[in-house]
Amino acid sequence: MERSDYSIQEYRELEQQSDIKYEYHDGELFALAGGTLNHGLLSGNIYSEIRAGLATAGKGCKALNSEVKLAIETVNSFVYPDAMVVCGEVQTSQHDANAVISPILIVEVLSKSTADYDRGDKFHLYRQIPGLQEYVLVEQSRAQVELFYKRPQTDLWQITRTEGFDSELYLQSLDLKIPMKDLYFDVNFS
Repeated sequence: MERSDYSIQEYRELEQQSDIKYEYHDGELFALAGGTLNHGLLSGNIYSEIRAGLATAGKGCKALNSEVKLAIETVNSFVYPDAMVVCGEVQTSQHDANAVISPILIVEVLSKSTADYDRGDKFHLYRQIPGLQEYVLVEQSRAQVELFYKRPQTDLWQITRTEGFDSELYLQSLDLKIPMKDLYFDVNFS
């Protein structure tokens, strides 16, 4: 994709006509590559753990996997996080009824090729979402998770790190605990 002037309509049509998912950033398209086995396991595990925790808690929130697109309308972007949580009524983009706009939590599983982007430019994009409260970065080469939690009524982000299989990941925005051994179930670091 050499062009940098795709309209949102052209982007949507291209995705509908192909089996390829693309990120869209203000006219530019970026094809998404397939992930590693660990990436797939971790994405599935965290989605499953969040979904189960939400079902038990009855909070009116929905866990969404990496098949669901996120629109960041203030910066004219569409992306596919590894997992998201939307609470209350699901709000969708004015440009794409299948793209959500209001997650309170976003999860990305880090890879060597995307870690810098996920920590930097992509996190900057995500911070443009008014209701976003928590951003979770999951390492796939070791049992380590970084959590960025936005303190209520501020623009200050609190950063914590959870490490090791004996630890518990605490998602403040959902008041939900996930044992790291469950998050990393079946993941092989070799």
